[in-house]
Amino acid sequence: MAAEARHEGLHDPATALTALLDGVMALESESVALTQAHGRTLADTVTALMDTPPADNSAMDGYAIRAADAGRTLPVSQRIPAGHAPAPLAPGTCARIFTGAVIPEGADSVVRQEVVEESAEGAAIPGPVTAGNSVRRRGREMQRGATLLEAGTRLNAAAVGFLASQGYDRVAVRRRPRVSLLVTGDELVEPGRPLSPGQIYNSNAPMLAALLSEFGAEVVASRHVADSLDATVAALADAAEGSDVVVTSGGVSIGEEDHVRNALQQLGTLDLWRLSIKPGKPLALGRIKRGNGGETRFVGLAGNPVSSYVGAWLFLRPLMGALLARPDQAALPALRARAGFETSTERRANYMRVSLTIEDDQLVAHAFADQDSSVLHSCVQADGLAVIPAWHEIAPGDMIDVLRLQP
Repeated sequence: MAAEARHEGLHDPATALTALLDGVMALESESVALTQAHGRTLADTVTALMDTPPADNSAMDGYAIRAADAGRTLPVSQRIPAGHAPAPLAPGTCARIFTGAVIPEGADSVVRQEVVEESAEGAAIPGPVTAGNSVRRRGREMQRGATLLEAGTRLNAAAVGFLASQGYDRVAVRRRPRVSLLVTGDELVEPGRPLSPGQIYNSNAPMLAALLSEFGAEVVASRHVADSLDATVAALADAAEGSDVVVTSGGVSIGEEDHVRNALQQLGTLDLWRLSIKPGKPLALGRIKRGNGGETRFVGLAGNPVSSYVGAWLFLRPLMGALLARPDQAALPALRARAGFETSTERRANYMRVSLTIEDDQLVAHAFADQDSSVLHSCVQADGLAVIPAWHEIAPGDMIDVLRLQP
């Protein structure tokens, strides 16, 4: 397969990814309010500012006691709601306490309220009670100076709450990669407008914008470019000035109306063109020179919707990961599964859209019936991409490699 691919001038995905990431440096950091940090990527490792919990506290509503005093009726010497500082526990007494409240000095246990009977004489505490019962010890979750979150962590809702629990109101995150998205094709019409004969709706722009956002990027521009060399050159030059990456969809093949590759070569360098995969063969990678002397990365995806979709997962995701210093985005998770389908390949490796199920305690990949690169429906519920090498025949039950689709 490799020899055939070289003869056709095709490149394998690993070679293309190496070319794409060559020289990529992580973007600078910026400080943002914690309320704006969801989905962002930590630029620095964050450590605990304090012990959590900061003091021993009660795990439930009940009575704080000395364990040695259990098995008798104790006078209730104080009431301790959460958020209030308690007095030391008087010897031979108990304290009414509520969930999250600080354990008073002198107490070592909490007895839940459901097993205690309170009367005018006090609270009848059953025994025996083990010291430490229903007490959350200081520093149980985190101790001051310990690592909270590593640099490169994507901040989900729980991570935002975790930082807030330590008192952080701002955090250093990587700047989002600024991406300009250009979609070519005179046949394309924006959704919401009427179609004329020969026209189709532009599905690639909103799809790619959504994927780029999932990958951590900020889409700063999205334009539809006419099928002409002059228009393509002007659009690429303009997009490069305000972007870290320019992504195009369509126009990178060898047709008379495919102008992106020629435009790129006028404005910068073409590092790599065409892949030995299906779908997504007409991929172009390169760099566009900016007016200030710098360069903007360029990724030209094929125009068929599935080809753009697959190319985004294989190349845009790791590129955004490199810019954000997120090692978890370097490669899609690889799984082994049993094929729930049959297929055969020819000159190019096939990346087939599959759904995954568990059957008889085994992971099984089911391929969508229509794998044509124009059928976007095959991507809607796809869990992964089954990677079938060139010149292979797959029968149901064969073990195959699957790349799991996850941001």
